[in-house]
Amino acid sequence: MAALYVMIPVAVIVIALAIWLLFWAIDNGQYDDLDSPAHTILFDDEDPSHKAGLAEAERTDRSPRQDEDAPRV
Repeated sequence: MAALYVMIPVAVIVIALAIWLLFWAIDNGQYDDLDSPAHTILFDDEDPSHKAGLAEAERTDRSPRQDEDAPRV
């Protein structure tokens, strides 16, 4: 029974701390952009601007490249 006198206030303090951290994260913009980190995995790491696909998408020449037509051995 004596443990309850310690554990209940500790639990209330931990919950209050968790709620404070949640509101702190929301106020500091931690949840503002949830989509960009998920899309960065798709881009090439060697491209510092992460615009590797733009040149391919904007390319007006839709013909296949020369090296793709070569027979593979």
